[in-house]
Amino acid sequence: MTLGPGKAQTAGTATSRVSDDRPQRIDIAYERLGSPDGEPLLLIMGLGMQMIMWHDEFCAALTDRGFAVARFDHRDVGRSTHLHADGRPTIMRMMLRPGTAAYRIGDMAGDAAAVLDALGWSRAHVVGISLGAMIAQELAIHHPDRVLSLTSIAGTASPRIGRLTMRTAMKLQRMQDRTVAGREDAGQLMVDLFGLIGSPGHDMDGAWLREMGRRAFDRGYDQSGRLRHEAALMASRDRRAGLASLRVPALVVHGEADRIWRLPGGEATAAAIPGARLVTYPGFGHGLLPRALWPDVVDNICQLAQA
Repeated sequence: MTLGPGKAQTAGTATSRVSDDRPQRIDIAYERLGSPDGEPLLLIMGLGMQMIMWHDEFCAALTDRGFAVARFDHRDVGRSTHLHADGRPTIMRMMLRPGTAAYRIGDMAGDAAAVLDALGWSRAHVVGISLGAMIAQELAIHHPDRVLSLTSIAGTASPRIGRLTMRTAMKLQRMQDRTVAGREDAGQLMVDLFGLIGSPGHDMDGAWLREMGRRAFDRGYDQSGRLRHEAALMASRDRRAGLASLRVPALVVHGEADRIWRLPGGEATAAAIPGARLVTYPGFGHGLLPRALWPDVVDNICQLAQA
């Protein structure tokens, strides 16, 4: 049987490490939804976002199609380990000295592999969105034996392809540098954020976004942690050569109205992966799948899993 929205059958903590150079332990909080006998599917959320941003009803749509769904909090967000000792990186430092990032996207892919280990999943279908798409790509490149299929949503194969305009970057920076003194501030920030980067052609459900912002504050809001995610992204490399080596079924989903990673980012990803299918949607922006697209996206993930 499958469980109702938001009902975790298993919740736990996986053990990972900071990086190859710094092997100290970090804990990654995760939960599994659906039947334990379902086809394993791992969801990887975007930059600075907690696992609750994978909508409970979207997860239920996947479990209803026979998947056992797992989602997790990245390091530096929510209930996973926060690396406070690594400080608050500045934009100037990220630009001038990207190599000084506390960790890389590949290390975050190691966290995802640790979640698979904790669940006892030798392999899984992997679905990532935004930064989560890049983490999913790294997981497929460096742990190919763990990935049954790859779905990359709103991502890019290279940080130099499809990147946001300077104007959008400045607006985003000002917004995310705002002081968040409590859960109501966090709720308003979430609404404002997706007002900027979300989907202009779809209802983004402001009431849900506000509540998720409040819940994220309660679970472990960390502005410096978000910046450490950003530093990891800016230190990342072009993945096209690695993606060309993949031999797994792959789906690339991208919004034609994405302002953060514009459409060329999705096109480059699909072009790099042998046999990948590219699906684009008008009016779809960045970071969250609009509800109206869920049925088609779920259908595409199911078709990919059957490939």
